[in-house]
Amino acid sequence: MKTQIIKINPALIEVDKIKSIAGILKNQGVIAYPTDTFYGLGTDCFSREAIKRVYQLKKRQEAKPLSVMVSNSEQVREIAVEIPPSFWILSREFWPGPLTLVFKASSLLPQELLGPSQTIGVRLPALSWLRELIEEAKFPITATSANISGEREIAYVERVIQVFWGKVDLIVDGGKTPGKKPSTILDLTQKTPKILREGAIPEAKLRKYMQV
Repeated sequence: MKTQIIKINPALIEVDKIKSIAGILKNQGVIAYPTDTFYGLGTDCFSREAIKRVYQLKKRQEAKPLSVMVSNSEQVREIAVEIPPSFWILSREFWPGPLTLVFKASSLLPQELLGPSQTIGVRLPALSWLRELIEEAKFPITATSANISGEREIAYVERVIQVFWGKVDLIVDGGKTPGKKPSTILDLTQKTPKILREGAIPEAKLRKYMQV
């Protein structure tokens, strides 16, 4: 496979480049792209074939679901059901940012994305160019980390190229990402929100919302 590279400035919205990247996503392509934490693997969250490719690239067990990125809070309604009132409070406080919220998944989403839990993790990225990309694509994109399952997350584009050159359709070169910690994952499918993974947002900041 021939892999393209598009170099961006994550602090800017470069319209022509965003349209080019979105075009690849619309054709069920898989991209490696910079987020506000690490590099991720992105594709159309409604495409079964593209999602299967992501699992194969990561050598990820199919029982482990993939999370997705949205362009705004309202887009959550397209992919989740039984959205609790706590979501709107949490999203106002922590989105955009490194907080992944887990919901019961809509039946519109492919089974391949969800795993046996029938849930979907959703995140609104802090990078405006990335939100614009998702808006241009007109669907949420997968947000799983760009690495081989079990290995460390990747913050440097040079390492992304080493691992995924010739395997993905496009690598979006945004330089080094902030790295440090992955997103915090908070499960909203139960009556009381529960932290599944403590990451960039510490438990102490979320504690008062756990009883919402």
